[in-house]
Amino acid sequence: MSWLAFAFAGPVLWAISTHLDKYLVERYFKDSNVAVMLVFTALVSLLIMPLIWWFEPAVVERDLASVGLMTLSGLLYMGAMLFYLQALQQHEASVVAPFFQASPLFSYVLGYVVLGEDLSSTQLLGGALIVSGAVIVSVRIGRHHEGFDWRLAGLMLACGCALALSSLIFKVFAVSDEFWPTTFWTFGGEVLFGAGLLAAPACRRQFVAMLRSNTAALLAINASNELINLGGVLANRYALLLAPLSLVQAIGATTTLFVFGFGVALSLCWPRPGGEDLASRELAQKGLAAVLVAVGVVLVTT
Repeated sequence: MSWLAFAFAGPVLWAISTHLDKYLVERYFKDSNVAVMLVFTALVSLLIMPLIWWFEPAVVERDLASVGLMTLSGLLYMGAMLFYLQALQQHEASVVAPFFQASPLFSYVLGYVVLGEDLSSTQLLGGALIVSGAVIVSVRIGRHHEGFDWRLAGLMLACGCALALSSLIFKVFAVSDEFWPTTFWTFGGEVLFGAGLLAAPACRRQFVAMLRSNTAALLAINASNELINLGGVLANRYALLLAPLSLVQAIGATTTLFVFGFGVALSLCWPRPGGEDLASRELAQKGLAAVLVAVGVVLVTT
């Protein structure tokens, strides 16, 4: 199967997960700490780790330095998701998603410096178009608070940088040290992050309170969401074995297009979870941003 199939599986599944995240944030975490959601991510990772160990026992036979760096990849990923959820708490899914396009740009630099992946002028132009799309969709025209949202930009740029570093570490070790050992210890980093959250009394109390008051709904929706997101993550990480870091991350940038499309469909069929503004000016603004991103992706993958 082509690496493109794996690379595109990530954006499609992540777009679905983004809208589920938005629903969870709006329904259960609107005025509370969204970090609690990452505890569920850590629990899913904890359940999967023994399965990987059973499938390939050699995953634990790695030196301490390698284990530490692989674990760091998981910690960076969870940190990126924390920034993302904080942004999603205050903004529409289609406004937050375009800022994921910052991750390929960070990856271009890291790929060039660390992996020796050269960038052509066409790819640089494509990267500029991707950033332009993110900037256009972040400018809130016709709202009570007009202008560029610096908090949103700061959170999502930090998210993009952390994701790029996490992907770089994963690629370096997965290529030289096999896929499953790297995946195992990356999940270990996610579990460690979740344990750190539960060590904080306030977060732990909120997690227990959430489970007691909404046990069935939270477990069902979160489990489905985590499995969908996990499928996207594994597909993206497998694509990293087959293609350059910058190209895989650029394909991941199409998440914006799928989020926008799913958001419009949800808003038409089921308004509350989608939460998208369907005013003509909003649609034109987001549509222009999506086109710029699409053209940018075509250029960087040329």
